[in-house]
Amino acid sequence: MSPQDNSAGRRNTLHRPICDFVDSLLEVCLRSGRQPVVFPDHLGGTLPNAAAKAALSTYSKSLSKQVSPKGVRVARVSPGWIETESAVELAKRLAAEHNVDVEKGKQMIMTLIGGVPIGRPSKPEEIANLIAFIASDRAGTITGTEYVIDGGTVPTA
Repeated sequence: MSPQDNSAGRRNTLHRPICDFVDSLLEVCLRSGRQPVVFPDHLGGTLPNAAAKAALSTYSKSLSKQVSPKGVRVARVSPGWIETESAVELAKRLAAEHNVDVEKGKQMIMTLIGGVPIGRPSKPEEIANLIAFIASDRAGTITGTEYVIDGGTVPTA
């Protein structure tokens, strides 16, 4: 199966750039064999984005079943709030607008997103460490699954 075998159907339901990216990624993975495909799932919180996340979840699981027999693993990483430079800038702006310190600005963001039980956002390197593990040989049997790394924000069963 080439990545293009199923691309026309995917383009009817997913955005073209995403499909082009996945096609290119799959082509590299299928040629080299035994390479993981990790979908970062940080699409925001609006209704269209929630629908896109649900579609990505189903797509990732389906893709996993198609390509795992060929040695390509597929996993999805769903981070919560990440303390990026832009997130810190947002916290600074909120802090300035409300005459509080930056930590209070961060607390305001955490409250707006429903709280973060560990009391802080994830650090970019924490997300990178998870992805590095999933992509490593130590996770050689992990495929078709999702990893939520959000400090406990979203309750899971």
